Amino acid sequence: MKKKILFFEDLGKKEYKKTWKYQKILFDDIIQKKVKNIFFHNNKKEIAGYLLFVEHPHVYTIGKNGKNKHLLVSSDFLKKIDATFYQTDRGGDITYHGPGQLVVYPILNMDYFFTDIHKYLRLLEEVIIHFLKNYGIKGEREKGKTGVWLKKKNGKYKKICSIGIRMSRWVTMHGFAINVNTDLRYFDYIIPCGLFNKEVTSLEKELKNKISFSDTKYLVKKSFQEIFNVKFFINKKIKFI
Repeated sequence: MKKKILFFEDLGKKEYKKTWKYQKILFDDIIQKKVKNIFFHNNKKEIAGYLLFVEHPHVYTIGKNGKNKHLLVSSDFLKKIDATFYQTDRGGDITYHGPGQLVVYPILNMDYFFTDIHKYLRLLEEVIIHFLKNYGIKGEREKGKTGVWLKKKNGKYKKICSIGIRMSRWVTMHGFAINVNTDLRYFDYIIPCGLFNKEVTSLEKELKNKISFSDTKYLVKKSFQEIFNVKFFINKKIKFI
């Protein structure tokens, strides 16, 4: 099967609000081209969207159907821990992003893939499950819940990757966050994803060792390529604002 082409950008360390605005620019660009029935070409090859990697400063974000009461601390306390808070236009409830966590934003024109939101979510999970195998870790799905989990010996689950997306006119934005060397104490100040009594974990905690962030990026990118059958070009057309 012919590989789809995505523009890839590693944004490094960027503030959440600016990255969200940048996502929206790319998202709206794809929407407008769809509306006008314009095919996006690069060297006569059709471009199916973008994949962004980023690491955010401490921030809590909540989806459009989330509950503010799942943020357990005051705005004054957020200032003390150097964290910000944003209401977003994605699905899902509250989550945390911060240093040591790899956040991945696929902005895809699903007309090039398939028009099935549930299949899309399952494939995002599959990317993470595929990626975790590189570390000898078995990622799993928990029935009825989005994300990727590790099963404990007592049969309960702990979450290593959260997923929250937006999809409009079959174009996606937002994405998933993998806890690599994440400071897990920041999850103590929220009810992660609105799920009570659910443990959160990281690669560092599971492997009892600091993980190479550059290796993580390489392996996640490789897993995304394989699961979604894509190849990447470096995006030089639109500069980060």
